[in-house]
Amino acid sequence: RRGGRGARTAARATAVSAEVDTECVNAIRFLAVDAVNKANSGHPGAPMGQAPIGYVLFAEEMSFNPGDPDWANRDRFVLSTGHGCMLQYSLLHLAGYDSVSMEDIKQFRQWGSKTPGHPENFETAGIEVTTGPLGMGISNAVGLAAAEAHLAAVYNRPGMPLVDHYTYCIMGDGCMQEGISHESCAYAGHLGLGKLIAFYDDNNITIDGHTELSFTEDVGKRYEAYGWQVLTVEDGNTDVEAIRKAIAEAKACTDKPTLIKVKTVIGFGSPNKADSHDAHGAPLGAEEATATRENLGWKYGEFEVPPSVYDVFKANAAEGAKKQEAWKAMWAEYQEKEPELAAQFKRAVLDRELPEGWVDALPKLTPEDKGKATRLHSQDCLNALASVMPELIGGSADLAPSNMTLMKCTGDFLRGSYEGRNMRFGIREFGMGAVCNAVSLHKTGLVPYCATFTIFSDYMRNAIRLSALAQAGTIFVTTHDSIAVGEDGPTHQPIETVPSLRMIPDLTVIRPADGNETAGAYKVAV
Repeated sequence: RRGGRGARTAARATAVSAEVDTECVNAIRFLAVDAVNKANSGHPGAPMGQAPIGYVLFAEEMSFNPGDPDWANRDRFVLSTGHGCMLQYSLLHLAGYDSVSMEDIKQFRQWGSKTPGHPENFETAGIEVTTGPLGMGISNAVGLAAAEAHLAAVYNRPGMPLVDHYTYCIMGDGCMQEGISHESCAYAGHLGLGKLIAFYDDNNITIDGHTELSFTEDVGKRYEAYGWQVLTVEDGNTDVEAIRKAIAEAKACTDKPTLIKVKTVIGFGSPNKADSHDAHGAPLGAEEATATRENLGWKYGEFEVPPSVYDVFKANAAEGAKKQEAWKAMWAEYQEKEPELAAQFKRAVLDRELPEGWVDALPKLTPEDKGKATRLHSQDCLNALASVMPELIGGSADLAPSNMTLMKCTGDFLRGSYEGRNMRFGIREFGMGAVCNAVSLHKTGLVPYCATFTIFSDYMRNAIRLSALAQAGTIFVTTHDSIAVGEDGPTHQPIETVPSLRMIPDLTVIRPADGNETAGAYKVAV
């Protein structure tokens, strides 16, 4: 009989837990519905389908402290489906971030608000990267995970894992179809980034209609071929426990990134618009919102969240604050046992300050010095900086011998040698740019650069544009920038490229003419 009572108690606890799960998930859904309706524009369908994923991450799995959004060892979250950003704003609000109040949610998509129509890291604390163009976010997530892997290899010591966090990303069918996701996810699989966990919101709907119109490949097999672990959650709309189990299995796989295919319904709960492109990019409307409330049993009014929901989210935030305090204690021990590395960690990672006198390392030339190609001067500058800046990291899209961008004082950043600083991106310009942007936006002091021929900057133009928009500070090195590459013909002659780059707002374009100007360019860039 004792066993029977225990079983009944466990069953009641499970039922209560399921009720709490449902209430929290629906709170996220209706904040999105109400905000989009009030703005009379936006994308309610994705947040309604992705809400269970976001709930498990922000209420249970992720380590973060809303009181210190820039804590170096926080888990990172990226919403690659940036149009569905009411999911992220709702989660930040419920978790207790001051940057997203209820009033901010009511000002969604309004001029000057902290809740713009796509997430912007420079506007809203808690947003790690600026996403919007599909596929950009998952590529940024690869960069964040790469930054974590590098810093962990450099600084962690037995019993003192100063850098030990996960990168989570939600991506959708559109992200899967964009070419940049192939570039970056193949790179992540090659590197074996085991702390990268991506959720594929597999809802089979795009703006044009059902994905059967244009997208029928086996995504799981594709990612397995990349070297990822692939898991599936069959019911991502209501089976919260399955999401929990998938995350646990993902964390158990330490030598591969994990893709969790979560089968969802876009606009879940909407009687007339669920599982339709009608739920994608337009408000549900007042009548449909009322019908959805009735369908999901949501008894609360517009922008109304029960206190019990806040309690659930804030409990995890409080746990994150405790983890940060434990981290601080470990950091104090680290400073005693590893004083030299600790000094570097404090300067570069925590304070994000450049080493004293770094500019003095740059070459200084006189008129008597023999002239040479500026890419050779660039090589001299890059290697001079690499010797005094351990935070300098980057590489080329398979053109290092031509771009002259290999750092001679360090090894390669590869699986098994994450401490290396030469990143071997392969022929993946677009992915390379997005990865490097995120290495900078990891906000741990790393200074990334990436290189290619000037003509191929067009392949990564959107990453360059987003770097400027997100204030990432990525250094883009491009060579072979004129008709002087005549033997290659017009396909490799960047006639219009430099002027077009100068049209990008907030992008500084420098075309040095000699060695001293090249050194000056690096001084400005760093």
